Amino acid sequence: MTTVFSLGGSLLFKDGRIDVEYVKAISKYLIDFSKKEKIIICVGGGAFSREYARAIREIAKNEFMADEAAILTTRSNAFVLISALGEKAYPVVLTDFHEAKIAVELGLIGVGAGTLPGITTDACSALYAELLHAGRLINLSNSAVYDSDPRANPKAKKLSVMPHRQLTALAAEQDSRQAKSNFVFDLFACKICERSNIEVVFVDGRDLAQVKAAFENKKHEGTIVRD
Repeated sequence: MTTVFSLGGSLLFKDGRIDVEYVKAISKYLIDFSKKEKIIICVGGGAFSREYARAIREIAKNEFMADEAAILTTRSNAFVLISALGEKAYPVVLTDFHEAKIAVELGLIGVGAGTLPGITTDACSALYAELLHAGRLINLSNSAVYDSDPRANPKAKKLSVMPHRQLTALAAEQDSRQAKSNFVFDLFACKICERSNIEVVFVDGRDLAQVKAAFENKKHEGTIVRD
């Protein structure tokens, strides 16, 4: 079976610098996981991606260019992870979806990032999962899905299990289609996972015990999306 991970770029940073210890720790876990399943990871941009997108948007007033700037930061982040995975990683950042097939056929961990303007790394993860018939997509960017924004609504309810159509509906309400929109999973990604019935798991990527539990299909504190 293949598992696709969507790794939020913000997880790679701490106090404005690359969190080397976290990168080493998550890489060790991913290497261990790859002994049991084929692994593809798609890495986001994090705070630097947001800043570049903001600056380009303000300077050029052009969303396409803002997306391109964000894509470049995701690829830098992906290369940091490749460096930590060492010989277990496919040696270049995946920029072509079909190249992921080569990576898994070689028994290597493929690390992707942004591809096209307008397509988030969430969407890239979903497309990798669809192409490779992945058993699931594990999103490490957010600890769980709530029925409303918990930052705005202190009474927001965490959803432990939910169907795809509910996730898609929540994304449709909150996804602005701008780089770094605030919903936990972008609308395009939701629709891809819904149409191919790809199980999506949301778990706190900083809590490696939770990540391990999610990977091993054990009880965890996140959200499972399946029909």
